Amino acid sequence: MSESSNYQVATFAGGCFWCMVKPFDEQPGIGSVTSGYTGGHISNPTYKEVCSETTGHYEAVQIEYDPALFPYEKLLKVYWQQIDPTDPGGQFFDRGQSYKTVIFYHDEDQRKLAEKSKKELEDSGVFSKPIVTEILPAKEFYPAEEYHQDYYKKNPGHYNRYSRGSGRVAFIENHWGEKNES
Repeated sequence: MSESSNYQVATFAGGCFWCMVKPFDEQPGIGSVTSGYTGGHISNPTYKEVCSETTGHYEAVQIEYDPALFPYEKLLKVYWQQIDPTDPGGQFFDRGQSYKTVIFYHDEDQRKLAEKSKKELEDSGVFSKPIVTEILPAKEFYPAEEYHQDYYKKNPGHYNRYSRGSGRVAFIENHWGEKNES
């Protein structure tokens, strides 16, 4: 975490956490993006435990951001454009509860902004199916093992093959009309 007291925290589950770091990382006003687990019922889960689908945890990212430079509304916009919010069974290749999409709010303002952005997305007509992404109160966040942190930087070849092979990149390009190497 950064030393600035102006920073706030946002938490998003969007399927594979490897693919959720790069879109937020290195943006102005973003202090850190940490891959981890949240929403479940056991303390300090491991990757293997979360993948077993027995912990109740989601793969998620926790973002430390300066709202004056990168407001929460902008985080939400980036988030929605990284996921398939109509998929109730996971994201792309990754299936199961731990890969579902969730916005975890840390206060009432975040909850209201998340609900508003979800409604705007529903009304936009970008998707023909219902938006199933949940909006839930934040729970304790457990950072993932070190080898998962900044995976796109540590293993760019594998990361790029995975994000393309999973269907995520094509989905984003198809729905948002832009090249996305995330």
